[in-house]
Amino acid sequence: MSNSSSSNKLKNIEAISKLLDSQFKIGNFRFGLDPILNFIPFAGDGASALISVMLVYTMSKHGASNKLIARMLLNVFIDFALGAIPILGWIFDFYYKANDKNVQLLKEHYTEDKHTGGAKGIIIGFLILFLLIIGLLVWATWSIANYLIYSIF
Repeated sequence: MSNSSSSNKLKNIEAISKLLDSQFKIGNFRFGLDPILNFIPFAGDGASALISVMLVYTMSKHGASNKLIARMLLNVFIDFALGAIPILGWIFDFYYKANDKNVQLLKEHYTEDKHTGGAKGIIIGFLILFLLIIGLLVWATWSIANYLIYSIF
């Protein structure tokens, strides 16, 4: 891919990322449409995540490595999962700017040749974390159910 093509794609991705994460400014605080959209239950968070995934998809079609794509998708997942929590997630969305983080990763990839290689380690780490969270949720549900059953009877 030519440098001018990379540069044009990077500018488009930067513009959309800025709109989602840091377009507006109040004092020294910057925010974008992402946290505003997330005030709409389910649809807002889903729409933001979909746009973020489309940005990552575009980056993947223009030379981003598998390792870079995995890291970017992890950023989007964190933004989506934690942003979906009512009230705390809204606050989180104003501070965690997944798209800006992804643009920074992409710039490092293009200009410094960082984040190259495979995604095997990231995927395995994510799966382990996911299984631990599922296990914790199952344990918490089991503990609450036992507590309720034994306290009622």
